[in-house]
Amino acid sequence: MINLGVRAHDFGKLPVDELGRQIAAQGLSAVQLAPVKALAGFDTDAGRLSPGFARHVREALGRHGLQVAVLGCYINLADPNDTERRFQLGRFKEYLRHAREFGCSVVGTETGSLNADYSPHPENQGEAAFQAVLAGVRELVREAEKFGVFVGIEAVERYVISTPRRLRRLLDEVDSQNLQVIFDPVNLLNAANHRDQDAIIEESFALLGDRMAILHAKDFVLRDGRLESRPAGDGQLNYPLLLRHLKQRKPGINVLLEDATPASAGPSCRFLRELYAQV
Repeated sequence: MINLGVRAHDFGKLPVDELGRQIAAQGLSAVQLAPVKALAGFDTDAGRLSPGFARHVREALGRHGLQVAVLGCYINLADPNDTERRFQLGRFKEYLRHAREFGCSVVGTETGSLNADYSPHPENQGEAAFQAVLAGVRELVREAEKFGVFVGIEAVERYVISTPRRLRRLLDEVDSQNLQVIFDPVNLLNAANHRDQDAIIEESFALLGDRMAILHAKDFVLRDGRLESRPAGDGQLNYPLLLRHLKQRKPGINVLLEDATPASAGPSCRFLRELYAQV
């Protein structure tokens, strides 16, 4: 059986009990939780987390049968401003220290860009950018090892860690099982390579399958020469290929809907459950 969840903030920023009620009503069992994006009244996180707050959130969601599969703490690991980068690393470490109280073992981020605003930079694929991200990830993984939790890294085609090979190199150079992968196949695609999606999915499982902890599920269409994100099942992603790999290699993995709404979550869930049963 496929294990489906959703990014909590795709349902809005709500009191935790109401958020849990609305998500559970869609038949989902897990969330990716970014508290500053999802929880009403929680507008900043630096220095704000505590074991008591984390347990309160875990218990409130648990009453609706929901697990916190991932804590989202998205930071720019390549930020050129050292002061800002240090601040963001500190935020991420705070999430690592409290993850277990949320009932969660994975804290996730993308890797960001040499531009502070996350916009694409021509040197994102260079060696200096890779080394900057590597240093930050090593530091975060050392913290994760202390608390028995995982850093989850998500590759994005316009950021520093942008391909399965580049992410595999990061895994190898950090050399710790406390570094895991959040796999979003759509994030690896663009207008130039989307026709190669089958090869990219195959390469991802060949290089990263042993370290995949979470799958993000969304879809895409090509519109006016650009990829446009869509809810799962409403686009061109080869879901039969993707789900066949999941069923064979990662049974029970948390599959978290992205770009879902209360209106689209139901159809996406039906699509994924029916297809998963068939592949």
